[in-house]
Amino acid sequence: MADLARLNDIIEPEAKALGFELVRVKMVQSEAGDGGQALQIMAEDPATGQLVIEQCAALSRRVSERLDALEEEGTVLVPGAYHLEVSSPGIDRPLTRAKDFANWAGHEAKISLTEKVHGHRNLRGPIVGLDDDDMVTVDDNKAGELSFPRNLIHSAKLVLTDELIAATQPLDADGAEEVLEDTEEKADD
Repeated sequence: MADLARLNDIIEPEAKALGFELVRVKMVQSEAGDGGQALQIMAEDPATGQLVIEQCAALSRRVSERLDALEEEGTVLVPGAYHLEVSSPGIDRPLTRAKDFANWAGHEAKISLTEKVHGHRNLRGPIVGLDDDDMVTVDDNKAGELSFPRNLIHSAKLVLTDELIAATQPLDADGAEEVLEDTEEKADD
């Protein structure tokens, strides 16, 4: 199994060198349908809160080169075959850092906790904020206002709403429609 903490420690400086902030590093089942795994890297440009295609490609190349160099030295961080996927967090972004709960206060989130807080494990409602003790407060649609330690969060993400769309800078889709084809000449039999 991949050591996500170590991967995070290696990938974060590579993202910072390009002027990006790391949002999340995660291992998932590959969507390629091959039964393999994918190393997902989510990052953002602090100026825009997103990455455009060229920025994703630059980070992908940089991380790939770094991981390849470590493997050549004998350090294998992801055993077995895997795909590298680099993306922007998107509008309905995951909330992974303390500053995410402060920056997105007032917006609706879906939060899954590792254990129940006041009888609730799954919450949905506006983020009230984060205090100095790393306590997140959410105004849950069913339970009302609840506070809990941020380290109890299993997963959290913003919910796509009209208010969130209005608060988010438009994504730059330049180049998204470009398709690169790898053509190989096949020998005639």
